[in-house]
Amino acid sequence: MRVLVLCTGNSCRSQMAQGFLKSFHPDWEVLSAGTKPAERVNKYAITVMAEKGIDITDEHPKLVDQFIRDEFDYVVTVCDAAREVCPVFIGKVRHRLHIGFEDPADAVGTEEQVLPVYRKVRDQIADRFSTFPE
Repeated sequence: MRVLVLCTGNSCRSQMAQGFLKSFHPDWEVLSAGTKPAERVNKYAITVMAEKGIDITDEHPKLVDQFIRDEFDYVVTVCDAAREVCPVFIGKVRHRLHIGFEDPADAVGTEEQVLPVYRKVRDQIADRFSTFPE
């Protein structure tokens, strides 16, 4: 199974979804990318994933264009903005899905105020992708 998870910045939601899918299905090839990739993976996403035993520190945001010619069993958008501007893939894509989540990067405040938002979104992603692709 080959899966590409997309969001805008490829720094939070898509990285978390990629991390969970890799942990649930180690034999799958799971990639993530963004329509406007950030410079680095969000530090709070790294923190909350580590709490679940999943290390995403070595990941980095990638531009979706580098995967346009590739074949995937699933291309999954996890934010509305990426869904709206998701490119047309030249390579064969068997299934395109949208599974939207709020953007935890929109949370403001202290670390103690922001981390619960990241944990909530992380847990929603884990729950939804635990049964993927059903």
